[in-house]
Amino acid sequence: MTKRKGRRGAPSFGAAWIPLWFYLNLYLQQTLQLSALASGLALLAMTVTIMVIMVGLSGRLIGRFGIKASMVVGLLAMGGALVLLTRLPAHGSYAANVLPASLLAALGMALAYIPATMAAMSSAGPEETGLASGLVNTTYQVGSAVGLAAMVALAAAAGAEGADGAHLTGFHAAFSGAAWVAFAAAALTLILLRGTPAARDVPMG
Repeated sequence: MTKRKGRRGAPSFGAAWIPLWFYLNLYLQQTLQLSALASGLALLAMTVTIMVIMVGLSGRLIGRFGIKASMVVGLLAMGGALVLLTRLPAHGSYAANVLPASLLAALGMALAYIPATMAAMSSAGPEETGLASGLVNTTYQVGSAVGLAAMVALAAAAGAEGADGAHLTGFHAAFSGAAWVAFAAAALTLILLRGTPAARDVPMG
């Protein structure tokens, strides 16, 4: 049961993660008028933060607080970051409006990703590790694609109803929808995920 419940988190995680990157990049280019290169560099802080936390802190936090707590906190942090992004202004700045939310999102991603994978694979036997890993990755990719498509539709609908700043209205709608997905995933994890083994006992593939 743990394996099945863990896999439920992969689509939700992907659905929140991918729209965040996609629409934040659009905001940087279409609203703040940054070039493609500049917007990529602007998101570098988030990427570096994710790497640092995943490599340096995730294992320790999982070992101390467990898979479930790390997932819930990570998903809540992602949801909080997405809520902040629903307030992005038309004449904002990277340092004041984008960087704080992107760093909070990076914290959430780093805390949630590894525990989600571990929870999904925790019931797999040694001979099933490769299959379980493939199923987790496939589920994550499908969840990301479906989530992005849903948020694109939501943004398009909201943007069509807006007058001035239709793009920004659409961005806000997409971030809001993704935030609800992250919060729902946190709630489901809190309710459904239980009895996961210690981090050292979980096969990572």
